[in-house]
Amino acid sequence: MIQLGLLVISLSAELFSIGKKGMIMKSDERRSHRLNYLLKCYLTNPKENDLYLRAKQMGISDSTAKDYIRTVIIQAQKIYSR
Repeated sequence: MIQLGLLVISLSAELFSIGKKGMIMKSDERRSHRLNYLLKCYLTNPKENDLYLRAKQMGISDSTAKDYIRTVIIQAQKIYSR
């Protein structure tokens, strides 16, 4: 019975992450928060390598980190063009 409970908890942890104030955060919300954080970092320090290291510190895969970097650079270019 305990093993089943742990399985449910681990599956829930994969689908959701606990955000600030104990609220459940879905994966798209988590992605949005990560991208906003990386954009803020990039605007203060526009070095791709530093941005990649920040993304990797979040515990994401190499391909996801590269995808985040592309997205952040595009967003930064939109901000700079205003």
